[in-house]
Amino acid sequence: MFLKSTADTKEHAPSFYAATANWQTNYPQLEGDIDVDVAIVGGGFSGVATAVELGERGYNVALLESNRIGWGASGRNGGQIIGGYGRDPSAHRARIGSDGVAVVEEMGWECVEIIKQRIEKYQIDCDLKWGYCEVALKKRHLKAYREWAKEEPAMELLDCDEIKQYVNSGLYLGGYYREDWGHIQPLNLCIGEARVAESLGAQIFEQSKITAISYGDKPTVTTEKGRVKADHVILCGNAYMGNLVPYLDARVLPATSCVLATEPLDDQQLAQSMVRDVAVCDSRTALDYYRLSADKRLLFGGLSNYSGLDPTNATAILQAKMHKVFPALRGVKIDYSWSGKMGISVRRMPQIGRVANSNVLYISGYSGHGVAPTHMTGRILAEAVDGDSRRFDIMNKMFHMPWPGGKLLRRPAMAAGMMFYKLCDRL
Repeated sequence: MFLKSTADTKEHAPSFYAATANWQTNYPQLEGDIDVDVAIVGGGFSGVATAVELGERGYNVALLESNRIGWGASGRNGGQIIGGYGRDPSAHRARIGSDGVAVVEEMGWECVEIIKQRIEKYQIDCDLKWGYCEVALKKRHLKAYREWAKEEPAMELLDCDEIKQYVNSGLYLGGYYREDWGHIQPLNLCIGEARVAESLGAQIFEQSKITAISYGDKPTVTTEKGRVKADHVILCGNAYMGNLVPYLDARVLPATSCVLATEPLDDQQLAQSMVRDVAVCDSRTALDYYRLSADKRLLFGGLSNYSGLDPTNATAILQAKMHKVFPALRGVKIDYSWSGKMGISVRRMPQIGRVANSNVLYISGYSGHGVAPTHMTGRILAEAVDGDSRRFDIMNKMFHMPWPGGKLLRRPAMAAGMMFYKLCDRL
């Protein structure tokens, strides 16, 4: 697999999502100085969700995006609404206590409810569908599902024959189904929430790249042509923050994932592949994920890599993976193919905290599992600004180590680690 630099522009990637966006944003570039209650950096899910939560509480908000709303991972991902807030909250028990673990576990349920309620409340058109399957390639995956199901009554365990009622593939040994998780057109949700924030009074600026941040009780965000002074600044750039904040840069590793979209499938092709309109993931570390679009295209994703580069032949590799899962789709035309970056944290837990004892707050490191958790994060940050820091303080207590190896060695080290896990996936 050969690699190349990601071709990023200030406009949206040439994805199926961009082609089917309900709205084309054209917010102004920040010019001049403004003074607000809260300045939010980043126009993805974290940023727009926080803006909505603060707007509902009556705060004067400015949201700054370097490119377009939903330009990054929020507008390029698999579109799967999966519950849970980070990997294994119990691993942080020593710092947050059993009560803290229980709070984080509850947040894993609440994050899905936030999306559900917001779409309904504001009538956001984003192709919401309920239904999710996780599929097993190994017997150990089935064993893990059985153990999990003892504590999760929403899980419906499926054997080898039953899983084919959802996903018609001979590749899987079984799986489970949940009707409380699902999928959406993510860019339409992100832009829709930005429009909600705007209706609540938020000032939104696109093409406004941050060049500097000053800290303290009254922090300031500087762009190429303007400046925002605020009581609080909230950093929501995740994998796209670059080295603007060295503390975060050391703790978030940008990784690439790729997605393709087929032409619309006919009834026969659907019967031979996606029998039910559900979101699907397998249980490997380097997993495949896929679902149907509203017009019955198969959106198939994977190819996670930690080099910071894109595979030159990503479409062909993903297509081969798709054919392995669904041989009946050989010959189906690929209409779209794109990639994007996700922010990976060492312990796969979202990182929420405060920079240098200032009024600059941050969130990063969703580790490829951010559609639902970002909405929980927006609520946590808004609560903290509004004077209720209970959940913020729990998350802030967690220890998030920097990536070993520094700038020079962290990517090769992580790539080697992923090779190890890919070998384990085969066992």
